Amino acid sequence: MQGTARGERLRITEIFFSVQGETSRAGLPTVFVRLTGCPLRCTWCDTEYAFHGGAYQHIDDILAEVARHGTPYVCVTGGEPLAQKPCLTLLSALCDAGYSVSLETSGALDISAVDARVSKIMDLKAPGSGEVDKNLWDNLAHLTPRDELKLVLAHEADYLWAREQFETRALAKLCPVLFSPVQGSLKPADLAEWVLRDKLAVRMQVQLHKVIWGNQQGR
Repeated sequence: MQGTARGERLRITEIFFSVQGETSRAGLPTVFVRLTGCPLRCTWCDTEYAFHGGAYQHIDDILAEVARHGTPYVCVTGGEPLAQKPCLTLLSALCDAGYSVSLETSGALDISAVDARVSKIMDLKAPGSGEVDKNLWDNLAHLTPRDELKLVLAHEADYLWAREQFETRALAKLCPVLFSPVQGSLKPADLAEWVLRDKLAVRMQVQLHKVIWGNQQGR
């Protein structure tokens, strides 16, 4: 793997150490590797700065930077990480190095080749994102109980759509399901009330890092 890793490069926006703000790993000190570029343009995106720019780094240099922070938890995110094919090599290299690795992906690109040791955090884009037509529904067949589905919701219409997907596609049988409100658009209390009213077996989450630091780059 090391020889293969040294031969590939990825365009990186930033590598930083912070508290994981989402998913069942929320609160864990984590190194984030944010890759540059994304084929989607969600209306509520909070990482538009990762669409362009960045700098190419060899995978072994990325591994060295991750190791400097001394934590077992690594999250590869974007942008859309899988838009760069060497991302698959990076994920496997991180697993080989002994890290507990998660991948945040939009659900618009094929996840079937992702290393089975990686915890895939996959979005399903609700209509309010403006990208609902980009959902690659075949990806659902590649989810396992170690993965998680995340649905980011901007308003009640998004919630009703998400509830329908949850029920008709039996999402709870695939993996844990997360409902998250768009900050500044949907009140967390409203989403919580709807989840309780409908007795949905989902995990409601807010973005912990934004509660702590606000919407800061590198946090």
